[in-house]
Amino acid sequence: VHLQLAMYEEALYDCSMALTHLRNNPFIDYKQLGLRHMLCAWEVLYNTASVQCRLGLWQEARITLEEAIRQRPEGRTTSLNVALERVQNHLFLEPIHVPLGEFFRPRKEEVEQLDSKDFLGKPKVISSVIPNDEYIGFEPLRPQREGFYEPSVNGVR
Repeated sequence: VHLQLAMYEEALYDCSMALTHLRNNPFIDYKQLGLRHMLCAWEVLYNTASVQCRLGLWQEARITLEEAIRQRPEGRTTSLNVALERVQNHLFLEPIHVPLGEFFRPRKEEVEQLDSKDFLGKPKVISSVIPNDEYIGFEPLRPQREGFYEPSVNGVR
């Protein structure tokens, strides 16, 4: 989004954060969140190179694309090779977008099966944690008095 709004420094920061959150994994699968598109590390690197082109960092963009070529699965590097030629000719790259309609939209079957869950359990009312206290009710903090928090003689036996 920052790239589309011509906020290139923010876009470059977003790309670096995406790579950081990938933690050297080749992809992140967001199916459990309802996103049917997998985010691949080579796509993030490609978009990073696209931002670097917009900033005029052509050498860094070339290095980033070479890293993307190393991380892309075998036999599927032709589009990245074309992108590398474009960078060498100082032509901008179009970023890779998440397909329209694919952004965090869970399937209807998944939503229908959701039940409300009670994570806290049933509430219990505790009248007092003080052994000698026989008062039941609610009131503000009572002033402390001598021996108030000591167990009674009958309670010790």
